[in-house]
Amino acid sequence: MTTDATILFLCVANSARSQMAEGLARELFGSRIAVQSAGSEPSLVNPYAIEVMREVGVDLTTHHSKSVQTIDPATVGTVITLCAEEVCPAFLGKARRLHWPIEDPATKDTSLPREEMLKRFRAARDEIRRKLEEAEALLLAPQPGTAPTTKG
Repeated sequence: MTTDATILFLCVANSARSQMAEGLARELFGSRIAVQSAGSEPSLVNPYAIEVMREVGVDLTTHHSKSVQTIDPATVGTVITLCAEEVCPAFLGKARRLHWPIEDPATKDTSLPREEMLKRFRAARDEIRRKLEEAEALLLAPQPGTAPTTKG
């Protein structure tokens, strides 16, 4: 597999949006695209992300937050940043760059009831899935100036 068929999802904490995107992309694309995620300030995978992904059959319990500093730029064909209101991490390298501004479902507001938190995470999950489905052909296509990959 060439780096064309690789995606790196980035957000700040690598705890919710990028983790959900990684899980959904692995489910949607299988072995056709290698997928990873990272953040500029890694923390822990958000329990609400784990819960709403379980609802659609995706297990994030083995996932862990990773620093963007640990990712080798040579292994990435496409970088997708998911930050909306915050500053997204920078990623050096020659990867194709896409920006999908999705509001962070996590909040430090402890007054929000559990159902409201789940609603926020479900909305982010569903928006990520929609964007992945819309971008599938682009994500599988070789970048200009590279040799086409064969489907296996």
